[in-house]
Amino acid sequence: MPLDTSGGGRRQKSLNVLGTVLEPCSYNPITGFYRDGCCATGPEDAGSHTVCVEMTAEFLAFSKAQGNDLCTPRPEFGFAGLKAGDRWCLCAPRWQEAFLAGAAPRVFLRATEIGALQWCKLEDLKQFAVDLV
Repeated sequence: MPLDTSGGGRRQKSLNVLGTVLEPCSYNPITGFYRDGCCATGPEDAGSHTVCVEMTAEFLAFSKAQGNDLCTPRPEFGFAGLKAGDRWCLCAPRWQEAFLAGAAPRVFLRATEIGALQWCKLEDLKQFAVDLV
């Protein structure tokens, strides 16, 4: 997320993939690269944790098969493990990989940071959108 150049040193508000202010993804479990509940990103976030998703059993199994076990608690990292129904800031490349494999989880577009579009097409994300009217 870009820094405020007005001298305050605060982060600017991020935009979502719809071009409006990024909404929170989840506070329970707390998510986001910055663990602030939002899928904001910045130069430190090499994984691009920008896609707000609703976990499914199918996706969790897919992710585990790819070597990223999101179910098992890792208390040493303050991670309780995820279950189906949890909202989480997923890495955009992983969402794209799951999409191509037919295992993509549902997406909250208003909480998905615009940086996800470097990896994912908006029309693909929209196919899995929970929050389109």
